[in-house]
Amino acid sequence: MIKEGLIHRVQKKGTSKKYSKKLLEQKKKGRKRGTGKKKGKKGAKNPGKKIWMNKIRPIRDMLKELRDNKKITKSDYRTLYLRAKGGMFRNKKHLLYYMKDHGILKEKKKK
Repeated sequence: MIKEGLIHRVQKKGTSKKYSKKLLEQKKKGRKRGTGKKKGKKGAKNPGKKIWMNKIRPIRDMLKELRDNKKITKSDYRTLYLRAKGGMFRNKKHLLYYMKDHGILKEKKKK
């Protein structure tokens, strides 16, 4: 009956992977990653802890550098370190403004 064509195999139905492969290729190129595609809360993709780490590390590095180069005293370093820990400074530039306004930063005297 198979040879006569009375019985034949019906192809199994399912979703093809062609479209999903195309999407993956586009995502590898960097497409389809805009704000409209993001799901979850505001801090889901970039957690608050990561933001804090990216903010505090350069500030602490700068404070250590200034202390080692003797541009600020150890006591000033400690107070500024604790203030940075408390979230007083937005970034490195804000820290520099604060030090200059309060006369903490020792600048080299020109001859």
